Amino acid sequence: MKIRLGTTHALAPLADKLDGLRVGMLTLREPTNGLCSRPMTALEMDQAGSIWFMASRKSTAPMLGDGAQPANLSFADSGNSDFVSIAGKAVMSDDPKRKQDLWSLAARPWFDSAEDPDLTLICVSPSHVEIWDGPDNAVARVLSMAASVVAGKEVGMGEKQTLDVPNPR
Repeated sequence: MKIRLGTTHALAPLADKLDGLRVGMLTLREPTNGLCSRPMTALEMDQAGSIWFMASRKSTAPMLGDGAQPANLSFADSGNSDFVSIAGKAVMSDDPKRKQDLWSLAARPWFDSAEDPDLTLICVSPSHVEIWDGPDNAVARVLSMAASVVAGKEVGMGEKQTLDVPNPR
């Protein structure tokens, strides 16, 4: 994922955690009002902190056709015990310039080109972010878990950080 966010931005800790992660689970409300999560490849975090994806219009329009909708996006790097949950709003975008900017040959199995009529973009603008950063190696995780069981409270299990974004797109 390309990260274009400036380091002074409130979402800089999020950008740091997402660096190197590509696939997240995007949860949206289905037309039946149920929730459904699907794996999505994150293409870019823009300067405002919004995260961009390519999607099929046929599968996305029933959930996002009426403008901004509540969404949750989660990423996990279980090898490093890093976990991220992003709550915000998702919208579809058909901006031809953005489509061209985000286009790559990796999208070719699903879309003919950046001009494919079924290609739409999803933009998720965060409003609330939670980041969990646990011990980076398996031995440290096991020792922290054992110490926590003995002490009856968390010992060395990592840190949780919360970021609130006042004005998502």
